[in-house]
Amino acid sequence: MADEAYRAVFLRIHPTGKMVLSLTTEADGQESSYAQLVAGELGVPALDVKVVAADTNRFGDGHGYNTTPSTGTAAAIVSATGKIRAKAQLLAGMALETPAESLSWEGGAFVAQGEPARSQTIAEIALYAHGSGELPPGVEGGLDAQTVYRD
Repeated sequence: MADEAYRAVFLRIHPTGKMVLSLTTEADGQESSYAQLVAGELGVPALDVKVVAADTNRFGDGHGYNTTPSTGTAAAIVSATGKIRAKAQLLAGMALETPAESLSWEGGAFVAQGEPARSQTIAEIALYAHGSGELPPGVEGGLDAQTVYRD
């Protein structure tokens, strides 16, 4: 039953800071809104977010995903960006040599408490995550997240 199958979004941030948002669902005319949603959540220009609907290169073909457009896509995107920000905060803490929990999210960057000049944007963290810096224990390199959902 197609209406009971899962859908998914996958967000990858490349070392350049450019992003690809892959969807299992077919195009629904909301792709620019999805790019703007990612941009707003991560403090980047919407033009840096490429949205790929029905991305069989990412998810494969014939795996049972529901490809029908969904009202739950936006919430899934917010979930994926939240996962990205959580990991990015850990990485920013390493990069800034400060406890991650002391960082605040301000205007698209993690900022060291009381030191606004010490900050890390998502683009800087993405480069760091792809091999330019030491990773926290138990944290893998790269900066991406997936949310699987059903509505």
